[in-house]
Amino acid sequence: MPLSTAQVATTDPTRDLEELLARLDRRATATRTPDGRATITITAGTCSLTPTPDRLVLTATAADAESLFQVREMMRSHVERLDGGPELAVAWSAPVDGGELEPTAPVVGEYLLSHHTPADDILGGLAAATRRAAGGAAHMQVSPDEGALLTMLTRLTGARFAVEVGVFTGYSALCIARGLADGGRLLACDVSEEWAAVGRPYWERAGVADRIDLRIAPALDTLRALGPDPVVDIAFIDADKENYPAYYEEIVRRLRPGGLVVLDNVLLGGRVLDPAYQEAHHLAMRRLNDLITADERVDAVMLPLRDGVTVARRR
Repeated sequence: MPLSTAQVATTDPTRDLEELLARLDRRATATRTPDGRATITITAGTCSLTPTPDRLVLTATAADAESLFQVREMMRSHVERLDGGPELAVAWSAPVDGGELEPTAPVVGEYLLSHHTPADDILGGLAAATRRAAGGAAHMQVSPDEGALLTMLTRLTGARFAVEVGVFTGYSALCIARGLADGGRLLACDVSEEWAAVGRPYWERAGVADRIDLRIAPALDTLRALGPDPVVDIAFIDADKENYPAYYEEIVRRLRPGGLVVLDNVLLGGRVLDPAYQEAHHLAMRRLNDLITADERVDAVMLPLRDGVTVARRR
């Protein structure tokens, strides 16, 4: 249960943040962002601080409950000693496990699904076929609103050459292929012909099968076989999470200026926020999320769409 938040009502959040950082100068490591946020790191864990018009929002994280208690107590004691006086009370929320977070609340998610350009019968048929064929694994298919976003982004970039890493049953490949400019091509990378076979009839029905070049091989081998020139207009990564950093690097170096790379599942069900999760895919995704934020080659935004979607544009 290593996540907890507090919202401290105050008349001057920025002033309180600055004073707090000054008080903790020799007791913790602080990092700042140009938009006024800060993160304080101590041995036990971290606490991010975000000033809003009428409050200072604190988010504490740690690897276990005891460490989280230490972070919360340190922050509470220092905040409540600020010049604002005792009215700056810190009431922490109950600790929660990162895997229990809902990036999009179910009721909001249903509303979003009801308010995008609806999937047509071909996409609906492929979704149904995926549920029949894959059972519980059908959750690996992108949602209809994410599919609509992929088609829109592909069209907006005027893409003629797209790359997909992780095809599954081909729903996202169909969405991307539909957005390609005339004569466009999608290089679709996967290791399972069996799953891809579910989507092939629907690619044919949609009239885009000739645009999709499916390569059944390790995706890194396929990507590294491409020339070094920046020829990729848009790429979508939705495959094994441990290799996300490698996929990202191989694609970004081949993105044309203005080209996009879209990455799915960047929140891992909320577990990337929770330092208690230390499996290889959690570590890889955290590393990649930090890398993209600091990557001077791209401008990026992370969206709370489904399980988290990052869109990065090559400068």
